[in-house]
Amino acid sequence: MHIFATRQRGVTLLELMIVVAIIAIISAFAYPSYTNYIVNTKRAVATSAMLQIADRQQQFFMDNKRYATTMTDLGLPANPYVVADDGSSTIAADTGAAYSIALSNVAGTNYTVTATPLHSQASRDTKCAKLIINQAGAKTSSTGYGGCW
Repeated sequence: MHIFATRQRGVTLLELMIVVAIIAIISAFAYPSYTNYIVNTKRAVATSAMLQIADRQQQFFMDNKRYATTMTDLGLPANPYVVADDGSSTIAADTGAAYSIALSNVAGTNYTVTATPLHSQASRDTKCAKLIINQAGAKTSSTGYGGCW
């Protein structure tokens, strides 16, 4: 017979609850930062596509003495042009679609390119909402917030 009682090994309920509480606190700080990172990344994909469209408009103007009225005139696959999270072309119904980009106000020597957020991006990016660039290179957002570009 042993004089000393053997101690059971394992994790107590209190230790487990402390670990869960620590993970919950870390998650409370990390999740909003992660969400903000995702929103900014998708916005960067849209701004990149918009700048490429503006470049194509300038080339089209040099060749034709007018701006293109549709995205297909610029050699893009659809009008409006929809970009996915990774910058590839997609359709608006695709859950990976991030922005729908369209031309407007095309007249003579003017045009406007507008990127409208889709799906989850539309509800998460309330700070900027729509991104806008015109023939002069003026970059704005529909909310007026200056940190979108």
